[in-house]
Amino acid sequence: MNVLIKRFAFIGVVAALLSLGVANTQAQTNNAKKLADATRHAQQAADAFTEIMNVADKAIPQSLLDKADAIAVFPNVFKAGFIVGGRGGSGVISRRVAGGWSAPALFHLGGGSIGLQIGASKTDFVLLFMNEDALSGLLKDKFEIGGEGSVAAGPVGRAASASTDAQLKAGILSYSRSKGIFAGLEIKGVVINPDNDDNLAVYGKKANDILSPAQPWKITDMPAGVRIFPRTLARYSTRK
Repeated sequence: MNVLIKRFAFIGVVAALLSLGVANTQAQTNNAKKLADATRHAQQAADAFTEIMNVADKAIPQSLLDKADAIAVFPNVFKAGFIVGGRGGSGVISRRVAGGWSAPALFHLGGGSIGLQIGASKTDFVLLFMNEDALSGLLKDKFEIGGEGSVAAGPVGRAASASTDAQLKAGILSYSRSKGIFAGLEIKGVVINPDNDDNLAVYGKKANDILSPAQPWKITDMPAGVRIFPRTLARYSTRK
């Protein structure tokens, strides 16, 4: 009887170890996929931002770019609608740190719009968070553009004035680049949510920790695949 009990106990231990090994393998595979996704989002965001900034005389004004405390880029946001529309996409957000930009935290963008509209498109969205109050909204679990923070359409052109009342008062300046056909009325109500499943898998931190002013970042502290985004931002704006 004792031998039989020992055999069952041994089998149980082996089964538990095998299950643990399978779980670890699955976790590693899942984390590797999430890192690959983060790398893709960072690369696409960097490419979109570079393309926007390289359009002669139609880029984001340098004076505004240099004032921004954080920059969000959501590339290839899909938008479609017939009477009632919706949109959705993923992107990255970096905040300014000493000598550069933080690691890019991963976020989702979603929301709806109502009006006379028909069509579909993919759009690149760029958001400039101009002050700490605007940026603090991002550290919540859910942030609605135009709800918690004032927003204004950002001017384009390197020589565009940055002194209008709307730009001084708005915590967020928004830009978009449409790649398809979409006509209609737009309303505020875009919601930005942190993708903390991916943030935890990539950094071991949630978005509010990644973007915390207390979190110092060096480029070497970041996974190699996501460094392209803060490096791209630093090419266009770095405070000394």
